[in-house]
Amino acid sequence: MPQRPNQGRRPGNNSRGRYGPPKRPIKDDEEKAVEVEGEISSVLAGTMFRVKLESGHEVLAHISGKMRKRFIRLVVGDRVKMEMSPYDLTKARIVFRLS
Repeated sequence: MPQRPNQGRRPGNNSRGRYGPPKRPIKDDEEKAVEVEGEISSVLAGTMFRVKLESGHEVLAHISGKMRKRFIRLVVGDRVKMEMSPYDLTKARIVFRLS
């Protein structure tokens, strides 16, 4: 039986290591999250919050995973730092409690 060429390796798979998905390129400036500050105006169910921005707009925000892991408590009146997607400015992720 003749031996196959490139036995054990597929051509063109040099972008990843032996295991795992291919590596992603670094995000462009356009795709990075927008950081804003606001004040929690109401607490909703399921670790969701209504946050009022300095501009007067209100957004729906949830707690980031690290804040959940560290049991950071948020109450009405707390100032928070959030990350928002440039594509949907009505939702945000709370990443830091300022006060």
